[in-house]
Amino acid sequence: MVTRTIDVPLPPELEEYLSQPVCIPMPKPAKVEINLPMGGTLKGIADITKAIPDDCSLSFSLALQLGPFLANLDCLLKIVKVIEPLVNVVTGLTKPDPIAVAESVPKLAQAVPPLLECIAKFLGAGVPLFVRDLLCLVIKILGCIIGQLKSITALMGGLALQIQSAQAAGNTELLAALECAQQNAQISAQHMMSAVEPVMVLLSLAEPLLGIAGVNPIQTPALASPDDLEKMQDAINGLDELVKTLRLAAEIVGGC
Repeated sequence: MVTRTIDVPLPPELEEYLSQPVCIPMPKPAKVEINLPMGGTLKGIADITKAIPDDCSLSFSLALQLGPFLANLDCLLKIVKVIEPLVNVVTGLTKPDPIAVAESVPKLAQAVPPLLECIAKFLGAGVPLFVRDLLCLVIKILGCIIGQLKSITALMGGLALQIQSAQAAGNTELLAALECAQQNAQISAQHMMSAVEPVMVLLSLAEPLLGIAGVNPIQTPALASPDDLEKMQDAINGLDELVKTLRLAAEIVGGC
């Protein structure tokens, strides 16, 4: 049995389309966040050590943050339990309303001891130790981000040279592939930078605790979106300076 191959002519437009190199773009960074009951937000943190972040990975990251947040509401709820009978006692004394005072005093006496335990922990060694560990954790995270950004910067520098060579040689197929790789590298850099914002928010939220531990407020740099080599290098330099500042701050509470 003889097999024959028949060439079917295609329209020029379709032939031109099929001859173009295939570029699979990377997904852009997503924003996943949740509003907290007392103001502020928690945001999903991109795990730069794994695959390209997506809505699923950012959502799981956010869920992991919620557990510790809910656990730390314990002392706050104890404060609320004290405030309610305390307000009733003060209001009853100013009216005056002896019955309201008599009903609220036992509740107040019952709610105060658990709160005193929280205050003792808070004013002891707990805050400085927390601040030290927090600063050391942020330093490690920023170190990972800086390392990834430096790798992407080196990659983009090499791609820029190859693009110039492809343009000079008139190699349109190679040029399209290189430009696709360049765009994906830029998106990778944006993914890295998306992991910086939650860290900055974390430092901002921790500012009152930093003050209690004797650490001055941390001045965070304004970082532009790294859409070219110059801005990427500026971002790396800014993050390097921030790490130096954090290391000095961490020395105040024992160092990393």
